[in-house]
Amino acid sequence: MTALNVNDYLKSHMRTVPDWPAPGVQFRDITPLLQDPRVFRVLIDAFVHRYMDPALRPDVVAGLDARGFILGSVIAYELGLGFVPIRKKGKLPFTTVEETYELEYGSATVELHTDAVKPGQRVLLIDDLIATGGTMMAGKKLLEKLGATVMEGAAIVDLPELGGSDKLRQGGLQLFTLVAFEGH
Repeated sequence: MTALNVNDYLKSHMRTVPDWPAPGVQFRDITPLLQDPRVFRVLIDAFVHRYMDPALRPDVVAGLDARGFILGSVIAYELGLGFVPIRKKGKLPFTTVEETYELEYGSATVELHTDAVKPGQRVLLIDDLIATGGTMMAGKKLLEKLGATVMEGAAIVDLPELGGSDKLRQGGLQLFTLVAFEGH
Protein backbone atom coordinates (compact mmCIF):
# COMPACT_ATOMS: atom_id res chain seq x y z
CA MET A 1 0.00 0.00 0.00
CA THR A 2 2.86 2.34 -0.70
CA ALA A 3 1.49 4.85 -3.21
CA LEU A 4 -2.20 4.56 -2.33
CA ASN A 5 -3.70 6.36 0.64
CA VAL A 6 -6.25 4.50 2.75
CA ASN A 7 -9.23 6.11 1.01
CA ASP A 8 -8.00 5.18 -2.48
CA TYR A 9 -7.07 1.68 -1.27
CA LEU A 10 -10.58 1.10 0.05
CA LYS A 11 -12.23 2.60 -3.03
CA SER A 12 -10.14 0.33 -5.26
CA HIS A 13 -11.55 -2.70 -3.43
CA MET A 14 -15.20 -1.71 -3.77
CA ARG A 15 -17.43 -3.03 -6.51
CA THR A 16 -19.83 -0.96 -8.60
CA VAL A 17 -22.85 -2.88 -9.84
CA PRO A 18 -24.57 -1.07 -12.72
CA ASP A 19 -28.37 -0.91 -12.98
CA TRP A 20 -29.05 -2.38 -9.53
CA PRO A 21 -31.57 -2.31 -7.92
CA ALA A 22 -33.04 -0.26 -10.80
CA PRO A 23 -31.93 0.90 -14.25
CA GLY A 24 -29.54 3.86 -14.10
CA VAL A 25 -28.43 3.19 -10.52
CA GLN A 26 -24.74 2.54 -9.88
CA PHE A 27 -24.79 0.43 -6.69
CA ARG A 28 -21.67 0.87 -4.55
CA ASP A 29 -21.06 -2.56 -3.02
CA ILE A 30 -18.97 -2.68 0.16
CA THR A 31 -19.02 -6.48 0.56
CA PRO A 32 -15.58 -6.92 -1.08
CA LEU A 33 -14.16 -4.76 1.74
CA LEU A 34 -15.43 -7.30 4.24
CA GLN A 35 -14.37 -10.44 2.38
CA ASP A 36 -10.62 -9.80 2.28
CA PRO A 37 -9.16 -9.90 5.82
CA ARG A 38 -6.42 -7.39 5.03
CA VAL A 39 -8.81 -4.90 3.46
CA PHE A 40 -11.30 -5.39 6.31
CA ARG A 41 -8.52 -4.64 8.82
CA VAL A 42 -7.53 -1.44 6.96
CA LEU A 43 -11.19 -0.37 6.91
CA ILE A 44 -11.78 -0.96 10.62
CA ASP A 45 -8.42 0.56 11.60
CA ALA A 46 -9.25 3.76 9.68
CA PHE A 47 -12.23 4.28 11.99
CA VAL A 48 -10.62 2.95 15.19
CA HIS A 49 -7.55 5.17 14.88
CA ARG A 50 -9.77 8.23 14.43
CA TYR A 51 -11.91 7.49 17.48
CA MET A 52 -8.99 6.59 19.75
CA ASP A 53 -8.23 10.33 19.80
CA PRO A 54 -9.49 11.53 23.22
CA ALA A 55 -11.21 14.55 21.62
CA LEU A 56 -13.22 12.27 19.29
CA ARG A 57 -13.68 9.26 21.57
CA PRO A 58 -17.34 8.30 22.03
CA ASP A 59 -18.89 6.64 25.08
CA VAL A 60 -20.80 4.15 22.93
CA VAL A 61 -21.14 3.18 19.26
CA ALA A 62 -24.56 2.92 17.59
CA GLY A 63 -24.99 1.12 14.28
CA LEU A 64 -27.82 1.38 11.77
CA ASP A 65 -29.54 -1.77 10.54
CA ALA A 66 -27.95 -3.77 8.96
CA ARG A 67 -24.49 -3.00 7.60
CA GLY A 68 -23.91 -0.46 10.36
CA PHE A 69 -24.05 -3.48 12.70
CA ILE A 70 -21.06 -5.09 11.00
CA LEU A 71 -18.89 -2.00 11.22
CA GLY A 72 -20.17 -0.59 14.48
CA SER A 73 -19.86 -3.75 16.55
CA VAL A 74 -16.26 -4.36 15.45
CA ILE A 75 -15.30 -0.72 16.01
CA ALA A 76 -16.94 -0.74 19.46
CA TYR A 77 -15.09 -3.94 20.33
CA GLU A 78 -11.75 -2.51 19.21
CA LEU A 79 -12.34 0.67 21.23
CA GLY A 80 -13.51 -1.26 24.31
CA LEU A 81 -16.98 0.29 24.13
CA GLY A 82 -20.55 -0.96 24.10
CA PHE A 83 -22.58 -1.30 20.91
CA VAL A 84 -26.19 -0.20 20.37
CA PRO A 85 -28.21 -1.55 17.41
CA ILE A 86 -30.75 0.75 15.77
CA ARG A 87 -33.16 -1.68 14.15
CA LYS A 88 -35.90 -1.67 11.59
CA LYS A 89 -39.35 -1.51 13.17
CA GLY A 90 -40.61 -4.68 14.79
CA LYS A 91 -37.23 -6.31 15.48
CA LEU A 92 -36.56 -5.26 19.09
CA PRO A 93 -38.20 -7.19 21.96
CA PHE A 94 -38.13 -4.54 24.73
CA THR A 95 -39.74 -1.10 25.10
CA THR A 96 -38.69 1.13 22.21
CA VAL A 97 -38.74 4.64 20.82
CA GLU A 98 -39.20 4.99 17.08
CA GLU A 99 -38.56 7.45 14.28
CA THR A 100 -40.13 7.40 10.81
CA TYR A 101 -38.32 8.91 7.84
CA GLU A 102 -38.94 9.35 4.14
CA LEU A 103 -37.38 7.24 1.42
CA GLU A 104 -37.39 7.85 -2.32
CA TYR A 105 -40.24 5.33 -2.60
CA GLY A 106 -42.16 5.69 0.68
CA SER A 107 -41.21 5.71 4.33
CA ALA A 108 -39.47 3.50 6.88
CA THR A 109 -39.25 3.37 10.66
CA VAL A 110 -36.31 2.57 12.92
CA GLU A 111 -36.39 1.74 16.62
CA LEU A 112 -34.13 1.81 19.63
CA HIS A 113 -34.55 0.27 23.08
CA THR A 114 -35.43 2.93 25.65
CA ASP A 115 -32.47 1.88 27.82
CA ALA A 116 -29.94 1.74 24.95
CA VAL A 117 -28.12 4.94 25.90
CA LYS A 118 -27.98 7.19 28.94
CA PRO A 119 -28.58 10.94 28.94
CA GLY A 120 -25.37 12.80 28.20
CA GLN A 121 -23.56 9.90 26.55
CA ARG A 122 -21.49 10.77 23.48
CA VAL A 123 -22.49 8.45 20.64
CA LEU A 124 -20.74 7.59 17.39
CA LEU A 125 -23.45 6.74 14.84
CA ILE A 126 -22.26 4.50 12.02
CA ASP A 127 -23.59 3.07 8.77
CA ASP A 128 -22.03 1.80 5.56
CA LEU A 129 -23.18 4.56 3.22
CA ILE A 130 -24.76 8.02 3.16
CA ALA A 131 -27.18 8.48 0.27
CA THR A 132 -30.21 10.67 1.06
CA GLY A 133 -29.32 10.84 4.77
CA GLY A 134 -32.76 9.75 6.00
CA THR A 135 -31.66 6.69 7.95
CA MET A 136 -28.78 8.43 9.70
CA MET A 137 -30.92 11.46 10.58
CA ALA A 138 -33.59 9.16 12.02
CA GLY A 139 -30.92 7.40 14.10
CA LYS A 140 -29.63 10.76 15.36
CA LYS A 141 -33.15 11.82 16.38
CA LEU A 142 -33.74 8.53 18.22
CA LEU A 143 -30.53 8.83 20.21
CA GLU A 144 -31.32 12.45 21.05
CA LYS A 145 -34.82 11.48 22.24
CA LEU A 146 -33.06 9.45 24.93
CA GLY A 147 -30.81 12.35 25.89
CA ALA A 148 -27.61 11.23 24.18
CA THR A 149 -25.40 13.47 22.04
CA VAL A 150 -24.47 12.18 18.60
CA MET A 151 -20.92 13.49 18.37
CA GLU A 152 -20.37 12.28 14.81
CA GLY A 153 -21.93 10.25 12.03
CA ALA A 154 -19.53 7.95 10.19
CA ALA A 155 -19.79 5.87 7.04
CA ILE A 156 -17.53 4.19 4.54
CA VAL A 157 -19.14 5.83 1.50
CA ASP A 158 -20.64 9.23 0.80
CA LEU A 159 -22.75 9.75 -2.33
CA PRO A 160 -22.68 13.58 -2.19
CA GLU A 161 -24.81 14.25 -5.25
CA LEU A 162 -27.80 12.60 -3.53
CA GLY A 163 -27.69 15.40 -0.95
CA GLY A 164 -27.66 13.31 2.22
CA SER A 165 -24.36 14.52 3.61
CA ASP A 166 -25.35 18.17 3.10
CA LYS A 167 -28.74 17.51 4.74
CA LEU A 168 -27.07 15.83 7.73
CA ARG A 169 -24.56 18.65 8.20
CA GLN A 170 -27.38 21.21 7.97
CA GLY A 171 -29.15 19.16 10.66
CA GLY A 172 -26.16 19.65 12.97
CA LEU A 173 -24.38 16.32 12.49
CA GLN A 174 -20.61 16.23 12.04
CA LEU A 175 -19.70 13.60 9.41
CA PHE A 176 -16.69 11.42 8.71
CA THR A 177 -16.56 9.29 5.55
CA LEU A 178 -13.71 7.45 3.88
CA VAL A 179 -14.77 7.30 0.21
CA ALA A 180 -16.87 9.63 -1.94
CA PHE A 181 -18.39 8.61 -5.26
CA GLU A 182 -19.36 11.48 -7.54
CA GLY A 183 -21.67 10.86 -10.46
CA HIS A 184 -23.77 7.89 -11.37
